[in-house]
This record gives sequence, structure tokens and C-alpha cells, in this order.
Amino acid sequence: MYTETVEISGHIIDSLLLPKILDDITKHEIEFTIEHIDVGKRRADPSCARIRLTAKDAATLEHVLRRIRQHGAVLVDEKDCRLQKTEKDGVFPDGFYSTTNRQTFIRLNGQWIEVDRPEMDCGIRVSSDRKEAGCTPFPDVRAGDSIVVGHRGIRVAPVERPPEEDAFGFMSSDFSTEKPKGAVVKDIAHCLRDIRYRGQKILAVAGPAIVHTGAVSHFVRLIESNYINILFAGNALAVHDIEYALHGTSLGVYLDKGIPAEHGHENHMRAINTIRKYGGIRESVEQGALTKGIMHACIKHDVPYLLAGSIRDDGPLPDVITDVIKAQQEMRRMIDGVDMVLMIATTLHSVAVGNLLPATVRTICVDINPAVMTKLTDRGSFQALGIVTDAEPFLRELCGELKLSTS
Repeated sequence: MYTETVEISGHIIDSLLLPKILDDITKHEIEFTIEHIDVGKRRADPSCARIRLTAKDAATLEHVLRRIRQHGAVLVDEKDCRLQKTEKDGVFPDGFYSTTNRQTFIRLNGQWIEVDRPEMDCGIRVSSDRKEAGCTPFPDVRAGDSIVVGHRGIRVAPVERPPEEDAFGFMSSDFSTEKPKGAVVKDIAHCLRDIRYRGQKILAVAGPAIVHTGAVSHFVRLIESNYINILFAGNALAVHDIEYALHGTSLGVYLDKGIPAEHGHENHMRAINTIRKYGGIRESVEQGALTKGIMHACIKHDVPYLLAGSIRDDGPLPDVITDVIKAQQEMRRMIDGVDMVLMIATTLHSVAVGNLLPATVRTICVDINPAVMTKLTDRGSFQALGIVTDAEPFLRELCGELKLSTS
């Protein structure tokens, strides 16, 4: 028989961490004994438990230990993590530890070290002096790097239950179309005010439906009022925003009339050509060719933006980063210090950015298609909260809650 003892602490009862751990244990037919449990008596009090596991074979025990570590279980008799040198650029050693987006620690020389910038689906690279560690994606790995392998000496912090006064405390990852959206939007507005007051950053990940649904003026007011500090999008959002600014159409349809323009299908191509003629979006604003819209507001209010390209892009605009690895690297740099993300009407960009975010970053996903929320949570962005609605009514109501008038 093979035995190990683990400890778990925090809000393990109301966050259902203890039931999840016991479910994993019993599912694999491992015997367990709760040697000690101390349940907090007040809402803010943490709880702790010590559980002894006994298995018939080492492989099953190791498998279960690996699973319950993701819920914050820590071996009582923990050892240092194992390191192995890489042999080739861009290739982790076999058996490397694949990271989650939760706060993670590794044990080296008997001390726990926090892993910098948690991100899912990376490896953990340790500095040459063994005093620092960070999440590292495949493209950044170099031959000779020290990488954590296996699952020993690794501790993943469980996600704590939000405090009672947290504006998001009543929300869950349930994204039913019947959820009372007015109450949710009111709490989002409260949170945005708090973040702006504290001087932290709000990132918007936006799709072209913001333009197609007539929500440009709402989005611009959020930028002007310092409720959007960074913008991530694709070529399409910028192209159709500029098309609307220059020609009054989106996808060739007049947004004020709802009717197609004559030869309107050409308008987005003419918009691209105009920006290319001036050399870029900033140049077109500075020379007076682009005088309104989302991209104009970003330039005028010094809101940094990143436009990541795809194989289906028309043009693209000169500002678009067409190398996806470079776009990822730039996104990682720009999300540093972001406290909240609004993902609005963009499936691929929402999933892509969700993959890069630590679990501590509050994430709101707004889309008419509930499958977008499913994709996010399936990929591991469990902290994302979903609102099933179109872009325009959400942004209109949000501006109303923030007392922002729209032109």
C-alpha cells in the first residue's frame, strides 16, 4: 500500500474545494481518512483539513495527487520540485509541468517561490540562481533553460470566495439568457468606477459587431471617460469602425437608415485603402482624414491598442500585427497590471486573451452566442462571467449606469 498525507486550507467548505477533492479521491477508489478538520466559525474565517490517502499502487496515488493539487491540496511531507535542462529551443523536457492560470508556487531549497505572471498552458522556467521562476510559453524556451518537471514541489493556490461586498460576489459562471441583466450591468458599472478610482487598468477585447449593431458612440464614450485603458481587437473592428467614420456604413449598410448603400460592399476596402495611403491609423488622425470613431478616440485619448491579424483579413490595415507569435508576446506585455477585462462580441479574440490572463483578473464576456462563454470556461478561464446579449444594448445600458451621455 502507498500512503501520502495532504493539507488544504482556505474557504474550503463554501467554495466546495473539500467536496471536489473528496470526489476525486473516491472516484479513483483510494481510501482516505480525515485526520483533522477545523471549520471557520465566521464568514471571513478560513478552514483547514488534513487528509491521509492510501492506494494500492503508486501510479494511481500520483495521478490523484496531481489532480487535487489543482484544488490547493499540498503534501505534508513535500519535497523540492525537480528541474531539468532543455536540449532544444522551443521544446520543453518530457514530463514538464503544464501550468494553470492560478497563483502558483514551487519549492526550491526548502523555500516556496511564487511563479511570476500565471498563465495557462506554459512551462515554469527557473532562473540560474534558483531564486525566481516564471511561466514560459513554447516560443520563449531556449536550450539550457531549467524547467520544472513532474508535479512534486508545486503548490497551486485555490481561488478564494469573493468578499461579501465584492460587486461580482453574487454572479457565477452560469450564463443563462434568463439572468437579470440589469442587476449584472449595475454591478459591472460599480466595479468599473472602483477600478478607475484606484487607477488600475481596464482592457476591452472587442469585435466588429460593436460597429454593426450601432454601438460605436457608446464605446467611444467609455474611452473618453477613462473606462477603457487598453483595446485588443482584430483587423475587422478597426476596418468597419473606419468604414463607418468615413462612409457612414458598416458592411456596406447605412447604420442610421438600415439600408444598403449603392456599391456599399466596396466601402470597407476603400476605408482600408485610405488608411494605407496615409501610412496608418495614427497618421490618418493626425492629418485630419479620420475624425471620429473608436480608433480615432484611441489615438486622441492615448489608449494603446493591439490589432491581431488572421488569415481571412482584407488589407490588412498597416497597424495589424500579422505574426501571431509577435501578437501574443505583445499582448502579454500589455496585460501587465490589468484588473478587469470586458470581452464584447468576439469569439476568437476572447478565447485567445482568456488563455493569457491570470485567474485573478476579473473577466466579463458579452456575446449573443452562449457558446463563446462555453469555449472560454472549457479552455480554463473559469473566472469569466457571461452575459448573453447583443453588444449595443449592453453598452447602452452600461453607459447609462455610468451616467455617460452619448452623442
